[in-house]
Amino acid sequence: MADSTDIAVDVGTPEEAPEITPESVVEALLFSTDAPLSMAKIVDLLGTGDANDVRGFIQTLNERYEQTGASFRIQSIAKGYQMLTLPPYAHWLSKLHKARTESRLSQAALETLAIVAYKQPVLRAGIEAIRGVAVGDMLVRLREMNLVRIVGRAEELGRPLLYGTTSKFLEVFGLASLKDLPKLDRDDPDTVPPLKVAEDS
Repeated sequence: MADSTDIAVDVGTPEEAPEITPESVVEALLFSTDAPLSMAKIVDLLGTGDANDVRGFIQTLNERYEQTGASFRIQSIAKGYQMLTLPPYAHWLSKLHKARTESRLSQAALETLAIVAYKQPVLRAGIEAIRGVAVGDMLVRLREMNLVRIVGRAEELGRPLLYGTTSKFLEVFGLASLKDLPKLDRDDPDTVPPLKVAEDS
């Protein structure tokens, strides 16, 4: 692994300077962002070492957090890494984020997102067939929120648009990948499970 002498940071006089290590730089990067950072991005910003080194730094940080009883850990999410609070704190965090979540994602939006997530790539007509209502305006809103994107066109008359989810969707719902979605009921595969916004996102 790269040692701390590989990173030079101007922090003032020796008396004022904190100890700068690769671990502390990775910690600062993740602490200052509200979105997951990819491994490649962390390596690039760090300016030293490689992916294996960064994984080691993250492991060291998480071990330190555990030893000190910290309420958060660095976790893999949406093909990147992010600081997230631990599940036992969800009760208090849900209070903090409840109003924001409700204002951003209505029940109708959650239902539409769930269908897109499980059925993608999916046509608007396919979503409407399941929900039983028009979803054109809702899809526009979800695209504006960067939760849904156009992933292509169907090979049928009129070449209608196909919709899928984004990496932001994974972040908002606390998923490392689509494989982490709740499993469909084998006896009722057409019933899509409800989605739940990650309480510590």
